[in-house]
Amino acid sequence: MPEKPAITSSELGTLWLTYQEKTMILRMLEYFIEKADDEKAKVIMTNLYGEIDLYVAKIAETLQNEGAVIPVGFTSQDVNKEVPKLYDNGFDIMFIRLLKEISMGLHSLNITMAYREDIVMIFKELTAITQKYYNLCTQYLLEKGMLARPPYVSMPNSVEFVKDTNYLGGLAINPFSEKRTLNTVEVAHLHHSVESNITGMQMITGFAQSANEGEVKKFFNEGAELAKSIVKELSETLLQSDIQTPESSGGNATRSTVAPFSDKLMMYCTSLFCSFSMGGNSVGTAFSLRNDLPAKMAIFMKDIFEYSHKGAKIMIKNGWMEEPPQMEERKQIIKK
Repeated sequence: MPEKPAITSSELGTLWLTYQEKTMILRMLEYFIEKADDEKAKVIMTNLYGEIDLYVAKIAETLQNEGAVIPVGFTSQDVNKEVPKLYDNGFDIMFIRLLKEISMGLHSLNITMAYREDIVMIFKELTAITQKYYNLCTQYLLEKGMLARPPYVSMPNSVEFVKDTNYLGGLAINPFSEKRTLNTVEVAHLHHSVESNITGMQMITGFAQSANEGEVKKFFNEGAELAKSIVKELSETLLQSDIQTPESSGGNATRSTVAPFSDKLMMYCTSLFCSFSMGGNSVGTAFSLRNDLPAKMAIFMKDIFEYSHKGAKIMIKNGWMEEPPQMEERKQIIKK
């Protein structure tokens, strides 16, 4: 019997996806480190780069040992460190923080689809690294005044139970009824969604003004408008309950129109953010008890899905979408 069983299709798929994401992050870190004008931010990103690079090599070695081809992912051809700064005022750490949030979800999910001990350990260790750097980025942004905390609330002094179905009030029951004030669980998800979409809007604005292909530039412009509409809609929902909306004092795009990243990389990054946004909205919908909120989220998810699908078509058209490993085509094998 071999010391280790062969990796399963699930393990191959999750390792492949992780390789794609991590090589993208490495290329973006190379540029952000080069352009960093804050020493503390530079140290955070440099240390993160070193830790991620080790696991990219470990994944490549695991695949190679199994006789699997190593994916292309993203290489030095996808980044140009010599161009002017595309973002300013703390965007690098804001962006890395959001990437780490995405990574936390992916690694936790990947652990549940891994069975071989060494692959479980890869995702377990990546989860710990991701949590560490997410916290470092959060504390950095709070210290710099670039991250708005969620609103504070009076602490409850008694336990309450819902007394009637009016608690669910919203468009689904009576469009003319007065909606109750948001609860803290709903505020948490709304605040998080606004915060994430602000960073996404800043990112895609920079992509739009620096993309090389006209079709890609137009696609990014549409994405910026979509993110803006989501921020506006959810901010109004918070304001209707007299709740302050999150705002960012940093992370703006500069006037540069020279792309530091390939269109391929920027398209993949946008696709990753769309997937994260749909997942986040799904969770927000599941925990919202006021009927109008899931209705809003459902519309957002539809718009994001359609936008993401349009992006996939552009990537396929330009030969930028690397195909995941396929299962055997049994019918074709039988025919042969």
